Amino acid sequence: MKRFLALCFLTCVLLLAIASCTPNINSSSDGNIIVASKDFTEQDILGELLAQQIEATTNLKVSRRPRLGGSFVCHSAITAGKIDAYIEYSGTAFTAILKQKTVNNPKEVYEKLKQAYSQKFNLEVMPSLGFENTFAMIVRGEDAKRYNIQTLSEAIQYTPQWRGGFGYEFLEREDGFPGLAKTYDLRFAKPPQIMDLGLIYRALIQKQVDMVAGNSTDGQISRLGLVVLKDDKHYFPPYETVPIVRQEILKKYPQLRTAIASLAGKISADEMRQLNYLVEGELRDPKDVVQEFRKLKGLGSSQG
Repeated sequence: MKRFLALCFLTCVLLLAIASCTPNINSSSDGNIIVASKDFTEQDILGELLAQQIEATTNLKVSRRPRLGGSFVCHSAITAGKIDAYIEYSGTAFTAILKQKTVNNPKEVYEKLKQAYSQKFNLEVMPSLGFENTFAMIVRGEDAKRYNIQTLSEAIQYTPQWRGGFGYEFLEREDGFPGLAKTYDLRFAKPPQIMDLGLIYRALIQKQVDMVAGNSTDGQISRLGLVVLKDDKHYFPPYETVPIVRQEILKKYPQLRTAIASLAGKISADEMRQLNYLVEGELRDPKDVVQEFRKLKGLGSSQG
């Protein structure tokens, strides 16, 4: 029995020793800011951009939590104080986190989101980085030039002779093709073809189809010389990129607000597509890609 108690005592001491050596995932009091990102390429880039901007324009240290998970994981982590900031998409936060019905006005979504996040979660929704990542109706660059079209409304006169190629989800979703077709009176030569999302751009380039639905910041768009038609009737919900930051950490370190706010409006959809391509298509390190982008944009200088 004595040996058992002694073993239990030693085990407890060992566990306490290990715990004391384990870094706390919560925001530390020594100026350490924890920046997280979701689990896909664009978020790798945006999380790194946020981290580098903080490091370069303040005296704060940044710990990175890349590929933390999806929206719900990141939201749970930041409301629990496990992370201090991450980049979210306004439409996702509004519909998935707040469980609100779709609103098409970007300003209205932002204001409602900002108010609700502050009141419910003590989180600050900061101004957009300048672009959104949403559904995008895409055509070949040569066709956009030939017909002189930039918007969906301008393309409608040609689509009755075109073929569409869409993923199953886009064809079935309430905010996908059915509503889009009704809004624009969009018609094709025959019913749209259901396609694997990994094949839509190849099919478009090989002229098997003439219009596809992708994501607005896909790196393939720039690489293949494709054109995203503007949703001029604002059918798709806004999915603007907005930094989400704990209000407590902003009060503690006022310079953090200035650092993050300096990124507002600094990235266009075209630029984000190019950044995504550099990482996915050319297999560049996101850190190097972000450093070059920040230098190009003149986004602050190191505090070192």
